[in-house]
Amino acid sequence: MADKRFFKKSGPFTLQQLADISECRLAEGVNPEQLIEDVAGLDEATEKDITWAFIPSVRDSLMKSKAAACITSEKFIQYVPQGMAVLISNDPHRSYGLVAQAFYPRELKGEISSKAYVDETAQIGEGSQIDAGAFIGAHVKLGKGCHIQANAVIQEGVEMGDGCIVGANATVSHCLAGHKVYIYPGAQIGQDGFGFAMGMKGPTKVPQLGRVIIGNDVEIGSNTTVDRGAMGDTVIGDGTRIDNLVQIAHNVKLGRCCVVVSQTGIAGSCEFGDFVVTAGQSGFAGHLKIGSGAKIGAQSGVMRDVEPGQVVAGSPAIAHTDWMRMNVMLQKFIKESKVKKES
Repeated sequence: MADKRFFKKSGPFTLQQLADISECRLAEGVNPEQLIEDVAGLDEATEKDITWAFIPSVRDSLMKSKAAACITSEKFIQYVPQGMAVLISNDPHRSYGLVAQAFYPRELKGEISSKAYVDETAQIGEGSQIDAGAFIGAHVKLGKGCHIQANAVIQEGVEMGDGCIVGANATVSHCLAGHKVYIYPGAQIGQDGFGFAMGMKGPTKVPQLGRVIIGNDVEIGSNTTVDRGAMGDTVIGDGTRIDNLVQIAHNVKLGRCCVVVSQTGIAGSCEFGDFVVTAGQSGFAGHLKIGSGAKIGAQSGVMRDVEPGQVVAGSPAIAHTDWMRMNVMLQKFIKESKVKKES
């Protein structure tokens, strides 16, 4: 359960309210007026809590759970204990997320700390909160209900829409961002890209004159770096989620709803389509085109374009099925070699 020292709870809610919030439907016989006081995991839930389950690995825990209600899928109802109310969802994980948001909504004091620096030319939206040590530069524009956390830096000219969060010790420069953008603590957005002209006299700095353009409903994880464009812009599409410790170089363009997992490195001028997923520690050479819906396996080294919908793995990355076959053949070869040596 959520520790009340860190999280402030809302509610209670009726099951009908929770069904409406989570886009679920109540199973037959469920009392829509039954009150639920909190969310909890299967093993710790009480008769006042709602939980969720939809994967086989938690089936036994669900059957033993004491929760008052459970969000689950049509196929998983058979494992719900007798007497537990059921909310049926086509996407139980998402539905649970909506319920948890209702119980634990984001709260803002809507105050500007006297220990923050806000330039007199900055425009701060109604209800925004700026914590101690934060720096808001000249001509910055923040929308309504933004939260700039302790020691964050918003440099001159940056514009962000409504409901944005900039985490502690993060820096944002040369950036135009939409609504509901969450930049996690320590992230660095909009600094110089790695731009040098190499020659006999050593590297010569090439000014990075572009921007970072961030769409709506984007999250950028802790200690992630997004370089501004060299000439033109680095673009992060609507709904994209970027994990911690990711490097996105200058002029990279990510489409809508991409998922970039921790320790991924994307070299300059790569272009991703929509709904691309890159697993952890994957790396991309520069100027590649990754098609919409492509999936990149963990620790892959991508050195050429990836077609839409293709699944690749390995280094250099090849079709996932070919990579699996190659590994099977290699293991078979090693096994046969050992047998020959022993004989």
